[in-house]
Amino acid sequence: MEQLPKMNLNELKDKIDSGKYILFFTADWCPDCSFIKPAMPEIEAEYKEYTFLTVDRDENIDLAAELSVMGIPSFIAFNNGEEIGRFVNKDRKTKKQVEEFIDSLN
Repeated sequence: MEQLPKMNLNELKDKIDSGKYILFFTADWCPDCSFIKPAMPEIEAEYKEYTFLTVDRDENIDLAAELSVMGIPSFIAFNNGEEIGRFVNKDRKTKKQVEEFIDSLN
């Protein structure tokens, strides 16, 4: 999974302008993020139509705020630069919940 470098919202929009993306907002200190991280390679392999980008919430705090991501771990899906769904809250997320979120996008 590609790690998103520090960037602002305009730079992000340029990057995700074409194709399907899922942004995974996380932080090293977050226990609920550590809970879902081991499942992410399986989820990524299951949904090959999406490019998954890991976003370090602390490194990209302004971007997270611009996207109204207050809790982590959180996921935002985009198709050709347009947001198509979000699973954003501060709760622990299971592999099944993340898969149900992605399935709901289609």
